[in-house]
Amino acid sequence: MSALPAAPLRSPGPPLRPPRAKKDESFLGKLGGTLGRKKRAKEVSDLQEEGKNAINSPMTPATVDIHPEDTLLEENEERTMIDPTSREDPKFKELNKVLIDWINDVLVEERIIVKQLEEDLYDGQVLQKLLEKLADRKLNVAEVTQSEIGQKQKLQTILEAVYDILRPHGWAIKWNVDSIHGKNLVAILHLLVALAIHFRAPIRLPEHVSVQVVVVRVTWSGCRFSPSSPALSCLTRLSFRVPTERDAFDTLFDHAPDKLSVVKKSLITFVNKHLNKLNLEVTELESQFADGVYLVLLMGLLEGYFVPLHNFHLTPENFDQKVHNVSFAFELMQDGGLKKPKARPEDVVNLDLKSTLRVLYNLFTKYKNTE
Repeated sequence: MSALPAAPLRSPGPPLRPPRAKKDESFLGKLGGTLGRKKRAKEVSDLQEEGKNAINSPMTPATVDIHPEDTLLEENEERTMIDPTSREDPKFKELNKVLIDWINDVLVEERIIVKQLEEDLYDGQVLQKLLEKLADRKLNVAEVTQSEIGQKQKLQTILEAVYDILRPHGWAIKWNVDSIHGKNLVAILHLLVALAIHFRAPIRLPEHVSVQVVVVRVTWSGCRFSPSSPALSCLTRLSFRVPTERDAFDTLFDHAPDKLSVVKKSLITFVNKHLNKLNLEVTELESQFADGVYLVLLMGLLEGYFVPLHNFHLTPENFDQKVHNVSFAFELMQDGGLKKPKARPEDVVNLDLKSTLRVLYNLFTKYKNTE
């Protein structure tokens, strides 16, 4: 069922008047009387109102390119979808690509390839594998389900597990079984972003993603479309400040700023003891380690080897190059026997002092007696 085309817009001017029909040809003219005049007046009023709505509304039926399948709904049923023009927004497209690439990277051993989020995740199969991999746990669900009931039951189990993981950290749940199974891309994106942030995915999420959403509802008179507020606004703005498990540094920051300054001085002394060998000196921990260069050089000094310059960017020029440097330093740390840092490379690049201190303190713990 398709929408009726909107009335054409007219430039401001005198009140709209219906075209006059010849007296002998017009049905209303033949009937004459008050009834005909009242009906024509109502038609004019309705046309004026429709024109006003078309001007004031950011989207009208004529400008919303809705796929026919999206209007195959029961009476009074609603479906939420992203306005096609918003799908072309560069940040929205980047968010989609980053998440798809991340899922495919996590599930590479499963030989699962995701190409389109709403089409590949709605039945729960990919979400099951993704959560099992990220959380390192097995879910008690059927591997393959073909029926709608079976798919929704599977999604219910998966989303309950997600809720149990995210609930302690204060996440606002913006998805449910019906929205995921209904291929609601907005809900799917909220879910994936929450998982990516919680499990510290090694990706960079675009910030301030905002899209316009169209709500399609079937009424007795046909399909009606209405715009809603930007649904993904600020979706990833807090991506680097999501609460995680508290540790000693959280306590220092919150309750012992005097002791924090002592820790910072100790770490500065530690790193300068080694970086001074290259005539380098650190005075500000959060800023001077943000591009990853000092981290890479420090690892080489601590482990006693020269790091080839072609392996990292000695003078990084953008965010991605800095993230590459910090990620490379993290790899060197793991090669040296350290566990993978809990901090994300993006956190360090974004001048997150707490994350930088965590990384440096791990180095201090292992190499404090290294000359």
